This record gives sequence, C-alpha cells and structure tokens, in this order.
Amino acid sequence: MDNIADLRKTYERAELDESASLPDPIAQFGLWLQQAIDGQLPEPTAMTLATVGANGRPSTRVVLAKGFDARGIVWYTNYDSRKGRELAGNAFAALQFHWVEMERVVRIEGRVEKASADESDTYYASRPLDSRIGAWASPQSQVVASRAVLVANAAKFGAKFVLQPPRPPHWGGYRLVPDTFEFWQGRRSRLHDRLRYHLDGADWVRERLAP
Repeated sequence: MDNIADLRKTYERAELDESASLPDPIAQFGLWLQQAIDGQLPEPTAMTLATVGANGRPSTRVVLAKGFDARGIVWYTNYDSRKGRELAGNAFAALQFHWVEMERVVRIEGRVEKASADESDTYYASRPLDSRIGAWASPQSQVVASRAVLVANAAKFGAKFVLQPPRPPHWGGYRLVPDTFEFWQGRRSRLHDRLRYHLDGADWVRERLAP
C-alpha cells in the first residue's frame, strides 16, 4: 500500500465569494445540488447522516435525499433502524454532501422531525415494486442469520401483497429542519472558502470561516 500521508490534491476548480453566494442558504444549496445533477456526478443526492445514540456515541451512514424545500431536507428509511432509534432519543442530526468532482462540501445541522403520513405514502407509492416489498422484508439494522432470511421474507410479503403493498407502519420520511449550513469550496494552498449560515431569529446570518 502507498503511504497515504504522501497523497496530495490541489483544489482549484472554483471559488466561493460572499458577493457571489446567495443570501438564502436553501437557495444556495439548491443551486449547488442542481449543478451536481447537471454535471452528471455519481449519486449527487447521496449524503452522510450523523446521529448520536443514548450512549453518546455518534454514528454515520449514507442515505439519499429525496426532497428539499424551505422546510428542510427529506429522506426515507425504516423507523426501527439504528438511525431511527437514535433520532427518537435525540432529534438533532447533521448531514454532509460531498461532491468530490466539484471540490465542494455542504454541511447541514438541525432538528429532525418525521415527514407527514401523506408525504411518506406518496413517496412510497412512487418506488419500484421490489423496493416497496423490501421495506417489509428487511428488519433494518437487526441481526439476521443469512441473506436467505431476507430473500424468504421478500417472497413471503410479495405473495401476501402481490402488486399493492401498503406502506409499512415502521417506514417513512424524516425531515431535517436546518439551523446551520456550511458551504465549502476547495481552493489552492489549502486556503479553502468556507461560508457558514446560521439562524438568528428568523434571519439567516452569513459569515466566513477560516479553513
């Protein structure tokens, strides 16, 4: 293996200046996300979700953003999963998007709430049939004896529901309601651009952080 301490990368694709950034961080996030999509980056909606358990230990996993607006960023998952259990005990979380090819990172922090039942029903109905069955078949984050257990569960629920599986009561959406955004743009000499937005009452305050 190469000495990873010797690996180097020069960041020089773009810059992030206060005068060129948008005053609303949701709009700025939407701009960068659309640029990542337009640039055909792999998995542009993939984000790392960090939660903290009752024991104080943080955990992360990658999930896919499935919507965003002024209310926040939405994803869907099993409520009984580790992240679901941790969010039930501590409703604050952090998200991170890393668009390597664009040398950009967006960090978002805030309180998490469940999406409405209507939102979850609508999104669940839009999923491919095998994904809808999979939500029933997988006891997410629990120990299973083998993959055969999951395959058997999928066959069982597929036979039970055929083409019309209802949304499982343990599956649905979460929304992170942001109070902090940070936009990071790689720059030369490690003098990266970092703009942080945080809520002050109802207003967003924008400030530059040292890299």
